[in-house]
Amino acid sequence: MKLHSINTGYFKLDGGAMFGVVPKSLWSKTNPANENNMCNWALRCLLIEDNNRLILIDNGIGNKQDAKFYSYYFLNGDDTLENSLKLAGFSPADVTDMFLTHLHFDHCGGSINHNTDRTGSETAFKNATYWSNAQHWEWATKPNAREKPSFLKENILPIQESGQLKLVEGAKEITTGMNEFTDSKHFGDTISIMFTRGHTDAMMLPHINYKGKTVVFMADLLPSVGHIPLPYIMGYDTRPLLSLSEKEIFMKRAADEEFILFFEHDSVNECCTVQHTEKGIRLKETFTLKEYFGE
Repeated sequence: MKLHSINTGYFKLDGGAMFGVVPKSLWSKTNPANENNMCNWALRCLLIEDNNRLILIDNGIGNKQDAKFYSYYFLNGDDTLENSLKLAGFSPADVTDMFLTHLHFDHCGGSINHNTDRTGSETAFKNATYWSNAQHWEWATKPNAREKPSFLKENILPIQESGQLKLVEGAKEITTGMNEFTDSKHFGDTISIMFTRGHTDAMMLPHINYKGKTVVFMADLLPSVGHIPLPYIMGYDTRPLLSLSEKEIFMKRAADEEFILFFEHDSVNECCTVQHTEKGIRLKETFTLKEYFGE
């Protein structure tokens, strides 16, 4: 097995929205904002090369929206999904499994492209199975008013229409239990999946067994190093107190078991480990996958 960090660019979001009730005087120490209170965030994905499977986790914001849409998010940087896959030695056609942690536009926008003459759409990964789960799919395709702007139907419905959609089993009723993993039915011993429900319903966090360590793709449970302290919860979360409980349980385990936390949105830090301190769980060290595993 081999892991590849896939950078697809950067975008900007309001710092206050990203840190909820935490004052700017605190969160700006790790995530400085510009004059419009906007902080820069990564759109980082993870590619898992595992025998005859090539599993991509999330795919960024995509490039099919109009200029007005992108003007809200200030896309920047030279990285693209296709170029980063190429640097890893692959193309979109090589991806066998497109794993979607959840269906907010900045996580699944690259799933669907315009067709050649722009009269319709087509899947970006022609040979891939697209993975979601039944509970989140229902949540995203019948969205509440608060999340509706993040669940763009043009990113979601064509996946099902293509016939490439499959649903991971395991998402059940709302709980705070953090031992709610799928079995190994879909991904063998490579990936186990933890469901969380504070950010959005039935978000899936892959836990990857890699070279004797557990690498966790953090999606939006922990967007950045700056979000490690427990109260640092995004204003975007639909159930912030549930996020708090989920995060507390997970972070204790991450420190105890020395998980490697892989960040989707941290614009500076790719990975980190955490540790117990007198002030609670705090950052231990930051690094890239290549640095840590010597690849």
